[in-house]
Amino acid sequence: MALNAVEQSANQHALVEEISRLKRERGALLLAHYYQDAAIQDLADFVGDSLELARAAQRSNARVIAFCGVRFMAEVAKILNPEATVLIPDLEAGCSLEESCPPDEFARWRSAHPGHVALSYINCSAAVKALSDIIVTSSSAENILSQIPEEQKIIFAPDKHLGDYLARKTGRDMLLWPGVCIVHEAFSETELLKLKAKHPGAPVLAHPECPVAILDHADHVGSTSSILAKARETESGTVIVATEPHIMHQMEKALPEKTFIGAPGGDGNCNCNICPYMALNTMEKMYTALRDLEPRIEIEEEIRLKAKRSLDRMLEMAGGTVGMGDLGKVPFSGD
Repeated sequence: MALNAVEQSANQHALVEEISRLKRERGALLLAHYYQDAAIQDLADFVGDSLELARAAQRSNARVIAFCGVRFMAEVAKILNPEATVLIPDLEAGCSLEESCPPDEFARWRSAHPGHVALSYINCSAAVKALSDIIVTSSSAENILSQIPEEQKIIFAPDKHLGDYLARKTGRDMLLWPGVCIVHEAFSETELLKLKAKHPGAPVLAHPECPVAILDHADHVGSTSSILAKARETESGTVIVATEPHIMHQMEKALPEKTFIGAPGGDGNCNCNICPYMALNTMEKMYTALRDLEPRIEIEEEIRLKAKRSLDRMLEMAGGTVGMGDLGKVPFSGD
């Protein structure tokens, strides 16, 4: 028998109470990405984009880190906190970009381009990070790219749309791995133009994982955090958002006076822009993970140490502590 609204609300409240109790008992830190369900975001100790979550994991001294995002994000937390127990509600919460770039194929691609620095988007496995020189996020990539000498050859994986966006914006020539995010790939240019015509003057805020056909119609292109910041700055009362729609929860909380509309995909009515991987994490699974301390993220130590090197470079360069003069001293594995 289906539960009525009152019963569902009572069950949800009880679940929140139990998760909060287990967090206290376990000494757990709950991290969540902007693309997670609103209820999970509201329960998290910290909500952020990939770079912010990496920094939060780096700063953490929690015994247990419960990571509500996708697997590569939880791996980052484990790489940076090897002594912590890192949990993910559903171990199958992967990423189409990660899946597009198997480590063995990436290794062969690297070997085919000696003398190139391997710049890898954070949306990849720990094994690919271990084979990379520097990791980037959508919010840090341009800054990091500016610190690499112009004469240095670069390969970029796994997101071809982010790589193409960076190449066009900076003028850098990079060899691109042909991976895409299934969420951002699904946006429809035709439907977006219809939406813009229906809401004249509404700015389009887009993530650089989108194809160029979408980015060409955007008023602002940036990471999830950058999109949130731009939503606060714009004077328009209506904003069109071209990224995973769960980010609009934070926008609606911060700016209840504004209207946020998700960019359409397909025929304009489908839910194809909801990330199916992020959706695997639920409140019930989070409760079970904290109760059982499973499923855990485990990484071989050799891979973890190599992946940490490329992540550390990202965190240093994103903070501006590594300048162009220092890069000549970095022993890139492609040299």
